[in-house]
This record gives sequence, structure tokens and C-alpha cells, in this order.
Amino acid sequence: MGAYDLGAVTQSLRQYRRQWRVAQDHDSAYGAHGFPSRLKLGAIIDNLAAALFPMRLGPRHLTQETEDAFVLQSLSRALDDLAEQIRMELHAGRAAHEAEICAEARRIVGALAQSLPDIRRLLDTDLEAAFAGDPAARSVDEVLLCYPSLAALIPHRIAHVLYNQGAPLVARIITEIAHSHTGIDIHPGAQIGESFFIDHGTGVVIGQTAIIGRHVRLYQAVTLGARSFTVDPQGHLVNTPRHPVLEDRVTVYAGATILGRVTIGAGSVIGGNVWLTQSVPAGSQVRQGKPSVSIESDALADWPMG
Repeated sequence: MGAYDLGAVTQSLRQYRRQWRVAQDHDSAYGAHGFPSRLKLGAIIDNLAAALFPMRLGPRHLTQETEDAFVLQSLSRALDDLAEQIRMELHAGRAAHEAEICAEARRIVGALAQSLPDIRRLLDTDLEAAFAGDPAARSVDEVLLCYPSLAALIPHRIAHVLYNQGAPLVARIITEIAHSHTGIDIHPGAQIGESFFIDHGTGVVIGQTAIIGRHVRLYQAVTLGARSFTVDPQGHLVNTPRHPVLEDRVTVYAGATILGRVTIGAGSVIGGNVWLTQSVPAGSQVRQGKPSVSIESDALADWPMG
């Protein structure tokens, strides 16, 4: 193996893999079937997005006369590929026969297929909310093609269905791909109502059990996070509701952090850089205290010369 002694390196890596699998109590069948692929799931989401918006996210040669054929072809390919990725997830820790696992994967994908019209409806409301709420947007097409909010919401709304139907690993991979592309971190378990808009978007975090109502707007660097974690008698974390609930028509400005299972009442406005760990009633306006600001007309006036 040349100067690197790769044979010894390979043996050492095998040893650490075995130790890891024993420590994590992995089912031996899981490794044999592999993990879902980030690369393939990224391509699947691209195909599903093109099927949802064929004239904007599909190939350039499409016309309105040919888009139905394109959608049918894209869905057929993407959903078959998705079922294969979910099948690999379902093998984890399962003693079921292959036929049962394949049937469950098809059921999950079938549920997603039936949800696609409603996903398109929700995304249309998100597009309209972004266009109506940003004077820099010249068209809904610009929002769809350029805005990170939609680049994060298309995968999220697909992943949320998969998460609820029993494919949480595939759903999480999908949203983490979107996270890496946009800087917007939305857990697939988060519930998000219609007409949702994230302006700018970078640094937004929305936790697993967050619930967001209709016509909600967030700005960059907003965190909807957990304040604390419940632990069982054995010391393991318990997955309880621990993220905020934002009711309808809430606006949260840049840099705000809202932690814990608190409720932000309908129509409330949370100012920039606010740190909030308690519920507020409907119609509230929450602001940070005015900071002290020093302004100098000549920043070098007091510097020694020479």
C-alpha cells in the first residue's frame, strides 16, 4: 500500500467501527442495507419542487401544453426513489420482513403524494405573503426563484408530511439539506401555518415542537428554541413540547430569541434582539430597553498626533 501503510489504517478503522456498533447496539441488518443518501434525497427534493412548480423550477423547454406530462414523469421517478430511501430508514432496528418494510415505505410515500396538492396550496400562500410583505420583491416569480424563505419552506412542507407519517430520518436529512443551502434551520416536526414568510432568513432556528400560526413573519437570526429539557429517571432526555407557540399574525424582528413552551398571542410584535421566556397576550408589543449610544462626529479628534 505504499508509504502510507493503508492496510494497517484500514484494520484500525474496522476495529473502531466494531466498537462503535457494539456501544450503540446497532442492529446488524441496518449496516447491510445502508443509510438514506443525502445526495439522492437532494435530487428527489429538486424533482418534487419541479413537479410542484414546473414552469419555474422545471426545465426551460416546458410549455403549458407539456407540463402535465413532465409533472407525471417527475413524480413517478421522484416518489419511487423516495420509497427506496425510506425503505433503508425503516430497516433500522426492525425485524419485519422485507415485504412489510417495502409496503410501509410505499404507504408513507403514498401519503405524501396525496398531500402534494395541499403542499402546493400552502406554498402559494407563502409566496403571496412574501411578495405582499417585501417592497423589494417585483413579482412572485422572483420570490420563488430567489428568496431563501421559499428554498427552505418547499423542503420543510414535504419533510413535515414524511416526519408525521413515520420517516423522521429521511425528513431530517431533507431539512438539513435546506439548512445548509439557506442558513434557515427548521426541524421537520415544527408545525407551520399558511402565509408564512422568513425575511432574509440567515440564522433562523425553529425547533421540533414549535407551532406557528397563519400570517406569521420572522426576520433573520430569530430563534424559537427550548429553555430546558425534561429528563426521565434513567437520565435520558424526554421529547416533550418545549418550543414556542406563535399565534396568527405574529411578527418577530431580527435577532429575537424566544425560548420554552410559551405562547405569543395573536397579532403581537416582538422587537429586535429581545430575549423572551414568558408568554405574552394577544396584541402585545415587546421591545428591548433603549441602549446607550455614543456618537462622535470625528472619531480621530482625540487621538494624539505626531
